[in-house]
Amino acid sequence: MSVITLLTDFGHRDAFVGTMKGVILGISPEARIVDLSHEITPQRIEEGAFVLRTAYAYFPEGTVHVAVVDPGVGGTRRALVVETHGYRFVGPDNGLFAHVYAKETVLRVVSVTESRFMLPEISNTFHGRDVFAPVAAHLALGVPVSDFGPEIDDYVTGTVTEPVVHEGGITGRVLHIDRYGNIITDIGDSLFLEKTRDKRFRIRLADLALDRVSASYDEADAGASLAILDSAGLLEIAVNGGNAAETLGVSTGDRVDVEVE
Repeated sequence: MSVITLLTDFGHRDAFVGTMKGVILGISPEARIVDLSHEITPQRIEEGAFVLRTAYAYFPEGTVHVAVVDPGVGGTRRALVVETHGYRFVGPDNGLFAHVYAKETVLRVVSVTESRFMLPEISNTFHGRDVFAPVAAHLALGVPVSDFGPEIDDYVTGTVTEPVVHEGGITGRVLHIDRYGNIITDIGDSLFLEKTRDKRFRIRLADLALDRVSASYDEADAGASLAILDSAGLLEIAVNGGNAAETLGVSTGDRVDVEVE
């Protein structure tokens, strides 16, 4: 029994997500459908790419991951199937799979052109229903990736920010702000620990300066800021019981410095 996950910016107010599930089940009735998230900020491709990064590897091999954050729907952007050693990814060619390309050994990327694997009528506004859902269902049934269209190498890789290591420490960026207002940076825990081990350091973001990393949120007083190495393996800035992004006035892309003495 194949697993198909769904990640979109559709929300739950309308019937978009339910309709995609109906299409999948109509083609592959035995598929197990799992919702990753449907609360990606509308049209925020980078946010969708990050959330996908944090989740996809926890699923069994063979899972089909469908991601739809698609401001270019109906335009010239291509529909893709991306195959790695463990997974298949289905979605638009707009950088949504940036972290997959960066982290995985990609076996092939196929531009979906075979209309027999789509719905008979393709709208200009809902490729989640008409293209991506039926393609995912056919993959779950065992259709080879090569049957969906030609292999390509000029796909949109997207942008994955990398921290810069320099003599004075590390300079990174805010990668994501989660539901709680926690500030997720692009500084990985292994890099942070390597550069700060047995040294004094200071983490600077906006007007905040922190000189220690907490093991849990409640190590800080209620309402106090803290740094923590999070479940995604990244340096995070949080407020115990509060919203760090609002408190500090921080947005994605803002600079984060780790100064090392």
